[in-house]
Amino acid sequence: MSRRIAYLGPPGTYSEQAVLAYDGAAERSPFPSVMAAAAAVEQGKADEAVVAIENSIEGSVTDTLDMLIHDSRLSICKELVIPIDHCVLAKLGQRAAAVEVVYSHSNALGQCREYLAAHYPRAGVVASLSTVKAVEDMLASARPAAAIAPRRAADLYKVDVLAEGIQDRGGNVTRFVVLAQHDSPRTGDDKTSIAFSFAEEDKPGQLYRAMGEFANRGINLSKIESRPSKESLGRYVFLVDLAGHREDAPLRDALAQVASMTIMWKIFGSYPRFRRKA
Repeated sequence: MSRRIAYLGPPGTYSEQAVLAYDGAAERSPFPSVMAAAAAVEQGKADEAVVAIENSIEGSVTDTLDMLIHDSRLSICKELVIPIDHCVLAKLGQRAAAVEVVYSHSNALGQCREYLAAHYPRAGVVASLSTVKAVEDMLASARPAAAIAPRRAADLYKVDVLAEGIQDRGGNVTRFVVLAQHDSPRTGDDKTSIAFSFAEEDKPGQLYRAMGEFANRGINLSKIESRPSKESLGRYVFLVDLAGHREDAPLRDALAQVASMTIMWKIFGSYPRFRRKA
């Protein structure tokens, strides 16, 4: 029986491309939001969810991070990275010079900010729920419109491609994670993602001491950032990606020490580190 994988739809999104790269034989189920895709797994309507978590131009996908911090009990069991190649799509026969509004997902709009300023300086910019929902919004628009979306969406919706490869930086890629009821067993080449916050945000040296637990054991940190705790201004949740599996002895000991310093603690999961195939 094939796996049931939830993703941010409609069909044709980069999230669907990530699902196809992960498991082309899976039964794909599109959902209108990252939260809804994750909820499908929690409710048993899907086995896994594939969601975007980080882009090489725009950085973290905050909807996904906030969902993992505050709303979901799921674990990260795998990561994968896919190239992002944005296109400008429009109704058949629509001229680029006549476009008055451009639709796309907020992350895609950010990845094409310079292109839009140079080529559509007078057009309004409107965020859609996904890059492919942007095509639907464009088709429904009463004003001359365009959408930033994957090339595949042009084939699905029978629209024109006005330009390709419009992202502001070459090598644009997005990191996706697979969410499930459990994380992955050790492979010997793993990552672990955690989130935590302190009881006293302004206490000098507390983040330094926490990070020292990893440094003293020779554990590499590949990423560290913060998100508002949503409790009060100036309080933050720290998010860290670490080399190693949570069951590896040095990392296990470090995690236990850091957990003892925190008021909020969450291990998102341990999972194989993505390696691009030669």
